[in-house]
Amino acid sequence: MEEGVDYYFNEEGLMVFTREYHLKRGYCCKNKCKHCPWGFGRAKLKQKPGKDK
Repeated sequence: MEEGVDYYFNEEGLMVFTREYHLKRGYCCKNKCKHCPWGFGRAKLKQKPGKDK
């Protein structure tokens, strides 16, 4: 792992994995990671009334 590419340290000193790291790992761990490329844990977009897919 390479600092600045796969991870960085935030203001609190915690290690944060990047989008690139998650993609290299190849799967979602379902921990609501900040840079999750699969969007796990993000709020779903609200649809306008009457707009069904």
